[in-house]
Amino acid sequence: MEIICKNCNNKFTGKYCNNCGQTADTHPITTSYLWHDIEHSLLHFDRGIIHSFRELFTRPGHSVREFIEGKRVKHFKPLSLVVVTASLYAFLYHYFDINIFQNVDKNPDVDLSDFKKWTTDHFSWFTILTIPIYTIGTYVCFRKQGYNFVEYFVLNTFKASQRLLIQITAFPFLYYYNGTPKINTVLNVVYVMGLILIFWTNIQFFNKIPRIKVILLSVLSHIIFLICFMVLLILFFTLTGKI
Repeated sequence: MEIICKNCNNKFTGKYCNNCGQTADTHPITTSYLWHDIEHSLLHFDRGIIHSFRELFTRPGHSVREFIEGKRVKHFKPLSLVVVTASLYAFLYHYFDINIFQNVDKNPDVDLSDFKKWTTDHFSWFTILTIPIYTIGTYVCFRKQGYNFVEYFVLNTFKASQRLLIQITAFPFLYYYNGTPKINTVLNVVYVMGLILIFWTNIQFFNKIPRIKVILLSVLSHIIFLICFMVLLILFFTLTGKI
């Protein structure tokens, strides 16, 4: 059956126009159409973000390893997942005016005002920029396990999403204790939970080596991250005259 394309008026047969590529079956724009468009185009809820969230908190290491090895259809793209979760956290952070830097403001030797403003205004980018630093530690400590730097970058991207989801889950406590010294306790608990997730993910991901070895290498990897991060932070403050 010959069809006239609603986009370019070309006559064609089949499911797609051979001139512009538009589908022959164009649905009427209804509420259900708009909801499906939001699900599929923005968050890909129909087969992505919910699956990835569930996997990251039930079988994180196994699912990331399967993703790297090619089992990717059901997963949300790792960088997109970080952007979505970081953007949500940043929105909550801004909207409720959370201040997690209240104590460092009193330090006369370091001016953190610009750093605070940039990290809060570009939280997604700041989170993404820390992923290569995490990856350095992972690559150095687990370099003999048969994965390259980019594959370890993907692993740490999923881990970043884990930590962001923990922060979002803990947000009611951050809001409740905002402006009080107890907010630091909440941040410390979130930090420890993030470390536990890192160890758990690594134990599953590197399941061919003994668990105790994975834990020790994970600790070393995190120490390397902290050292690299502090060096880069000091370098940044030095170059910008904030120290």
